[in-house]
Amino acid sequence: MDYFTDKLSAALVPILALLVSAVLFGIFVAFAGVSPFETYALIYKGAFGTWFSWQNSLQRAAPLLLTALCTALPAQMGLVIIGGEGALVIGGLASVSTALVLQSFLPPVAVQITMLLAGTIAGAIWIGGIGALRHKRGVNEIISSLLLVYIAIAILNTLVEGIMRDPGQPQKSSTHPVADTVMFGNLPGMDVHWGLLIGVMFCIATFVLMYLTPFGFSARIVGGNPRAARMLGLPVGKLVIIICAVGGGAAGLAGAIEVAAVHGRANSALIAGYGFTGILVAFMARQNPLAIIPVALLFGGIEASGGLVQRRLDLPNAAVEVLKGIIFVVVLAFETFSGRLGFLKRRKP
Repeated sequence: MDYFTDKLSAALVPILALLVSAVLFGIFVAFAGVSPFETYALIYKGAFGTWFSWQNSLQRAAPLLLTALCTALPAQMGLVIIGGEGALVIGGLASVSTALVLQSFLPPVAVQITMLLAGTIAGAIWIGGIGALRHKRGVNEIISSLLLVYIAIAILNTLVEGIMRDPGQPQKSSTHPVADTVMFGNLPGMDVHWGLLIGVMFCIATFVLMYLTPFGFSARIVGGNPRAARMLGLPVGKLVIIICAVGGGAAGLAGAIEVAAVHGRANSALIAGYGFTGILVAFMARQNPLAIIPVALLFGGIEASGGLVQRRLDLPNAAVEVLKGIIFVVVLAFETFSGRLGFLKRRKP
């Protein structure tokens, strides 16, 4: 019974947190003079009301699948990494740099694969370095990962306004574009790029890695009790660095896909907040790679509905950001008290 009770608690905590957040956001929009029921009806319509809305939500969910893993995987080892935005930016830069060098003499498919690999490797090095600093020098991973976000943005701005700038884009500093033949197409019958499928496959693969392999079991032991892991002879430092690198690689891959499937170049559009929203997705999914899939779709839908809410209700587009902020705070509060109150408390045998 304990097993099923734990699973029920794991499912109920985010659901209850979402319901409480909905009530709080409803109070917020009511003070703005807008009906909460009308607001939620429009959010649903903008997210899932039509096939166009569904595709828009899926498109926005694609990068969230990968950036959420950047937080979720290290969290299973007791680390709080909030630098997915930086890894995404660095992955996008590495991807476009690779394409600009190789697209003139390699086949398009080879360039596409190389772009994805370059973005993944860049993100893995970026976040893997945070794991190395945490293990070898005791550097707080929250602070270092956040600082590296700003460093990544500074690198992007320096390059796109300097040596990588396309003079044909005077209004917005950008790199030269990748060739049209290199750009990713859409999934058959949909206006959603292949990044969605890649993200889903990556979530499934990391679930298998963390829950169905000895490596993942060892990593979760480290997260549960590092001292016991050392007594068992587990390579704690190696596991920390590898898991951080895998999470960073996922975020870097998201940046590569944004370049290869959406923007076609690197510029400030890469700084879209997907890395920060991915933190919320990871916490809402309780760090489970499979649960990230529906949660990412939910938040992709919330983001997709912002424009409709703005047009119909005259609310600012940032209103949905307020909703996400409320959800984040409530989820953290519920995580603190889960398993201690009422029916969420674990039953003794």
